[in-house]
Amino acid sequence: MKKKLSKKELYWILYDVGNSAFTMVSVSLFALFFTNLTDLAGISSHNSDAYWSYAASIITIIAVLIGPFIGTISDNRGFKKPLFLMMTLVGVIGCILLGIPMNYVGWLVLFVITKVGYNGALMIYDSMLVDTTTEDRSDKISALGYAFGYIGSLVPFVAGIAITAFGFQNYQDPLNPGATGMDASLACPWGYLICFTINALWWLAFTIPLLKSYKQNYFVRIETTENSGKVKNTFKAIGSSYKRVWEMFKYAKKNLGIFLFLIAFFLYIDGVYSIIELAIKVAEGFGVDQVSALIALIVVQVIACPCAIGISYLAKKFGTELMIFVSIIGYLFITLYAIFITNNVMFWVLAIAVGMFQGGIQSLSRSYFTQIIPKNKSGELFSLFDAFGKGASFIGTLLFGIISQATESSNLGIIPLSCLVFAGGIVFIYSVRVNRKNKAKLDEINKKINEDLNISEATFED
Repeated sequence: MKKKLSKKELYWILYDVGNSAFTMVSVSLFALFFTNLTDLAGISSHNSDAYWSYAASIITIIAVLIGPFIGTISDNRGFKKPLFLMMTLVGVIGCILLGIPMNYVGWLVLFVITKVGYNGALMIYDSMLVDTTTEDRSDKISALGYAFGYIGSLVPFVAGIAITAFGFQNYQDPLNPGATGMDASLACPWGYLICFTINALWWLAFTIPLLKSYKQNYFVRIETTENSGKVKNTFKAIGSSYKRVWEMFKYAKKNLGIFLFLIAFFLYIDGVYSIIELAIKVAEGFGVDQVSALIALIVVQVIACPCAIGISYLAKKFGTELMIFVSIIGYLFITLYAIFITNNVMFWVLAIAVGMFQGGIQSLSRSYFTQIIPKNKSGELFSLFDAFGKGASFIGTLLFGIISQATESSNLGIIPLSCLVFAGGIVFIYSVRVNRKNKAKLDEINKKINEDLNISEATFED
């Protein structure tokens, strides 16, 4: 078995380095910039937090609605790469435009469009894993994607933070004319524009190698005619994809192991995605200052890198299912602990704990899903995987917004996350039992797919 990374694997991993830069900005400086816009509009902090969480929920609804269609279309031969490029460009261009000062409502609309592009690209990227490596290496490659992403994303993020926090300390804040130093710099919109542009270009730069190296090995065959022309065949493929959306849902429901895992994922990933989405807003609710919150995000990334790699090796030794379950237990304690946070020290303990389990639960969930689905349905089934994950984020962010707004307490807004993570752990146990029983049948299906498409292990080499 080869130990060295192939170029395909390396370039797939490196995309996470670029993509994660946007992730870091979207959960940190986007929130700070939006706070500045709402302050200028005279919006209270609690209402600002609620609007932010509602926007996150709207993004989720859109992702859930369009994800299955994007996924089924991407499974057609030759469709995955152009769709991936289109979604990435929407995210990159939107990231730059979000640095331009505007009305907070218009900014939120642009934010929603940008995140939809980001989510679409990420969903297709996840499904590319089956075309990039073999099943026995999927845990390792998936974990390396997250690990490299955590560390690599810090380069543009720290550069952007330095510019945003220190580059405009003479700026005259209209809401606080006497502000100086970092307070003045964080209120200046031009620092944010420079930061967002740096991160967007970083994302684009790491997209290019993957686009050049990626080949769609697994796909759904659509009957086309040579005389009908490329345009008609393209429309036929798209039309067929829409018909397959309903078939996809029926397939997932019919295959109980896949369906149960998706339900479990929907429940337990809520704690992960909601905390990621609401990181800065939650920190502010705990009374943590902006600088400490941003430093904490960096610490989480640094800790998450070795932990993601470490848990992939533990998964190889003890099994992917067991390590996912351990990560679920870890996040259950994280969400329970967050309810009682009252000071900066407790917040830092939370940040360290999140770093320990964040990468592992995400990377192993992604690689485990590739191990329980037919390879030629990766696009459409990963769209369900993404939809269920975003659906959980929707529930979590929505409940957080409602409860924190009603009680004026961010701590109490965390309670629903703990309940959902606990339920996810229970359902996951049942899904593992079913998938183990169906393993032999799935291996036969994938063997036939490989034979039909003439795919061998050598396909994944350089």
